[in-house]
Parts: sequence; C-alpha cells; structure tokens
Amino acid sequence: MISVFDKLDSVLQRYQEIEEAMARPEVAVDFEQVQELAKERATLDGLVEISRKHRTLTDERVSLEGLLREETDQEMSQMAREELSQIEASLADLSEELKFALLPKDPNDEKSVIVEVRAGTGGAEASLFASDLFRSYTRYAQMHNWKVDVMDTSTSDQGGFNKIVFEIQGKGAFSRLKYERGVHRVQRVPDTETQGRIHTSTATVAVLPEADEVEVKISPEDIRIDIFHAGGHGGQNVNKVATAVRIVYEPTGLTVVCQDERSQFKNKTRAMAMLRAKILEAEQERHDAEISQDRRSQVGAADRSEKIRTYNYPQDRVTDHRINSSFHDMPKIMDGGLDIIIDQLTSWEQAKMLDGGMA
Repeated sequence: MISVFDKLDSVLQRYQEIEEAMARPEVAVDFEQVQELAKERATLDGLVEISRKHRTLTDERVSLEGLLREETDQEMSQMAREELSQIEASLADLSEELKFALLPKDPNDEKSVIVEVRAGTGGAEASLFASDLFRSYTRYAQMHNWKVDVMDTSTSDQGGFNKIVFEIQGKGAFSRLKYERGVHRVQRVPDTETQGRIHTSTATVAVLPEADEVEVKISPEDIRIDIFHAGGHGGQNVNKVATAVRIVYEPTGLTVVCQDERSQFKNKTRAMAMLRAKILEAEQERHDAEISQDRRSQVGAADRSEKIRTYNYPQDRVTDHRINSSFHDMPKIMDGGLDIIIDQLTSWEQAKMLDGGMA
C-alpha cells in the first residue's frame, strides 16, 4: 500500500540536490543563483523535518513490534503495547500534518508587504475608519516584531486618511495579511452624529507582496521620475526642498508616489519598491486570469455589497463574511488582535484546498 509519506522521497532527493549545489564553488559566487536555491530549500524545510520525524517514529514502531513478538513478560509486553499505541497516534497526527504541508504554497507567503488603505463610501467617517484600520495593522505588526514604514499619505480634514500606503517588513507578513485584502465595512455612531444614528461606511485594503529586483527587472528607459514638493506632513522641510517622488511606468501608465520621507533618495527607493510590487501583482493577476476567468479583483469598486468583513461597534461584533463567523471584543481586535480571525481564515483556505475547492 502506497503511503502519503512516499511522496517525500522526491522531496528529500531534491533537498539533497540543493544542498550539494549550494556547496559547489561556482554556485557559491553566483548571488542570484544562491538566493533562488536558498528560497527553494526554505520551502522544503518543513517537509524534510516531517520526514525525519516519520523515520524516527517508524524505526521505533518496528523495534517495539519486534519486542512484542519476542517478549514473554506480561508487564513488559503491556508497556510496549502502550508505547506502540502512542507511536501509532503520533504517526496518524504526522500524516495529517503532512497533508497540509503538501498543499500548494503561495510563493509570496514569506515576503514583506506593501499595504494600501483607502477610504471608500461614507465621506469623513470612511477616512476615520481607514485611519483605524491603519492603526490596527500597525499594532498587529508590532506584536509580530515587524517594522512599519509609511510611504505615502493623503489626510482628510477630519484627521483620518483618504489614503495611506505603508510597508510592513517581516518574514511571513504576506502569509498573514493577505487575508485583509478587500472591502471592510464599519457600522457605528460617528462622534459628530448628534441624533445617535448609526452610519455605514467602507475602506478598501490592498496587500501587495514586496518584489525584489531579481523578480521584477525594470528598464530605466521604461520609467519617468518626477520630483516635486511634498504635500503632506514634514514641517518646514516640505516647503523648502523638493523631496517627493512620482514614478510613472511608461509601458502601462502605472504611477506610484512616495513623499513621506524628508530624503529624496529614500522616497525614490521606496517608490521603486512600490512600483515593483504593483508590477508583480499585475503579472500575477494576468496569470491567475488565465487559470480562472471569473477571478475577482482585490477590492472591487468599494461598494458596501462587496465587503469581506463588517465591524459593528454598537454590538461589539466583527463578522468575516468569507467564513461566516463573528468575533467579539472589538477594542482588542482594533488594537491589533487579528490573529483570532486570521487563524480561522487560514484553516478555511486550507480546508478548501484539501477539498479541491481552490481554483
């Protein structure tokens, strides 16, 4: 009978090939090749660890089975049977772990991200909600020891954000935050509401995996760089020195802006990072469209009917509509306590993949 663990033979063989390749002198001096091999090896680490555990447990099982065949002492036999039962249970658990480990991996999961939060429908309240989401993601990043850098902002008169773009640097950031992509709806009584009426507004969230120069190569002839005076915060420096950077990717007209740093060089560096991420996203969307013609975009038109999640303040309830689950303790969630939701979304996605429901 073929075991699910037999699938690991080719994995172990490939892992060994990568190790041998990285040890060769001609490969060691090729940075790009070493980087690619290291990335591939990292994707196999979990499977290799499972294989080693399986080998250890299997050897112990064979040893105990041999002991039971030869042992005549009743007490020793009983102890061996109990230990064998525990090993069988561990092997069953390991088999389930392997099923999930063998699911197709998103190649972007380990990457840092660029997040763009925009106010949707709802006027001033939408911009305030966008600000609340930004704070929640910032606190979430801090809990995971990830670094947050603001890249571009557009503030509203009420103190919220019409748009805010920021980078979250940390291993595995995309694997967690990718579930935040889409339209978020809020229902609450605004501070300016004198009649106590509940208002509904939305904000959209886009989460882009960061792309390095190896993945997305941009020819200097394909871009136009404009330097101008920043319009956001920055004190007197904003008015004295032109530091804001706008980059236009000529082949498609894609435009990115970065103006929150005082340094023109830093703004240009971050703008290029944004551009690479958006080009990579566009390429991936084209690829996905070839596989699934009915794939929807991340955020749609920001209409209330396209929501992925609703934040109901009066009822202290957050509902994620993809998994049809509600969560309470709104202050904790909005203070970065998103793992309780993201964990369930991860399990939901894995279950769909196991059932063959993923495109």
